[in-house]
Amino acid sequence: MVFSFLKKGKLKVYAPVNGYIIPLEEVPDPVFSQKMMGEGIAMVPSGGTIHSPVNGTVILIAATKHAIGIRADDGTEILIHVGLETVALNGKGFRLTINQGDKISIGQKLMEVDWEYIDKHAKSIVTPIVITNSQDGKKQYTLTEEKTAVQGKTVIITES
Repeated sequence: MVFSFLKKGKLKVYAPVNGYIIPLEEVPDPVFSQKMMGEGIAMVPSGGTIHSPVNGTVILIAATKHAIGIRADDGTEILIHVGLETVALNGKGFRLTINQGDKISIGQKLMEVDWEYIDKHAKSIVTPIVITNSQDGKKQYTLTEEKTAVQGKTVIITES
């Protein structure tokens, strides 16, 4: 069993997918690279499905299925944005396995992704993982220095 909190109760965000880790500043989209949506990290998926990085509740599913918002049990709000400019795909290439309002746990499958389709029809498969309420200043976060991540095993963001 995997727990989302350290003994001190500090949040740990696990990789939602296998792949390479890149700094948010390197995401080729200013909304993410300039941290307009909040602090975070990004991944270049090597395939596989998207899984929950924390224990929490699904608070948002984009109508076009490309993004999922999660409120962790401690109130931290996390956005997983699969690919860049994927809103234009109108849901094609994504199959959700959860619904808004669902309670979810670390490692639970959230979405199946047709990475070949996304790679061919969207700007990029780069997948930002952003803490959308990080700018309220109540918490500080530490980003991993790891370069590769294993879904559900690698901690990519930790509350400082």
